[in-house]
Amino acid sequence: MSRRLWPELIAEMFGTFVLILFGTGVVAMVVLFGRGIPGELVHGGFTNITFAWGLGVTMGIYLTARVSGAHLNPAVTISLAVFRGFPWFKVGPYCLAQTVGAFLAAALVYLNYRPAFLRTDPDLSHTAGVFTTFPAFPELPMAGFLDQVVGTALLLLMIFALSDEDNLPPAANLAPVLIGLVVVAIGMAFGGMHGYAINPARDFGPRLFTVLAGFRNNGLTEGTGVFLVPIAGPILGGLLGGGAYDLLIRRYLEPKAL
Repeated sequence: MSRRLWPELIAEMFGTFVLILFGTGVVAMVVLFGRGIPGELVHGGFTNITFAWGLGVTMGIYLTARVSGAHLNPAVTISLAVFRGFPWFKVGPYCLAQTVGAFLAAALVYLNYRPAFLRTDPDLSHTAGVFTTFPAFPELPMAGFLDQVVGTALLLLMIFALSDEDNLPPAANLAPVLIGLVVVAIGMAFGGMHGYAINPARDFGPRLFTVLAGFRNNGLTEGTGVFLVPIAGPILGGLLGGGAYDLLIRRYLEPKAL
């Protein structure tokens, strides 16, 4: 059994690694290369960020779907265990592999952009947000929590819809593109309140890296509890979205004739 599980874990780690390379890489492009001009749009701004994150999801799915199912997100893994029979003994290892992949991707992005980090933020005091997410309203933690719940609920709702053979699924080779577009849409609609993590590994792995790399104000070492929001919110949101699909849609679908 362990010999069957290892390839899946490697795929989850590598797929999440690719996803986070695209995602944190585009944030670095936008954050680190501005000229300080009020109102300037740096390398496409938030629009580029949402599209690159969506494309990163698409590429990660294409890369790993045939090996591991391309979860790339603990919220997806847990929701599949609750609603689709994914084996519970794989949940912890999958989540760990995803987090490791995200950590390694953050490390590579930092290595690649290190000169830009040191020019823009020599003491690494205000650029941890390249790698991880923070609340727009720190005094209202539940606002960011709700945002993460809603965004991840939409993600799992649509993943379940797009993968349901009894509904109207796309051709198998188009599903990754559409899931990536779902991520783009979530970012455009719900990207402001807490940085649109919608994925605990995507946030916690890079956040761990910022701690080890010496970034200050990283959301983990100051005792604010900021790091808990993009962990708990997406897990709850994924369960709500998956449950809503099964309760409100799937139960009314008639199985397709073979």
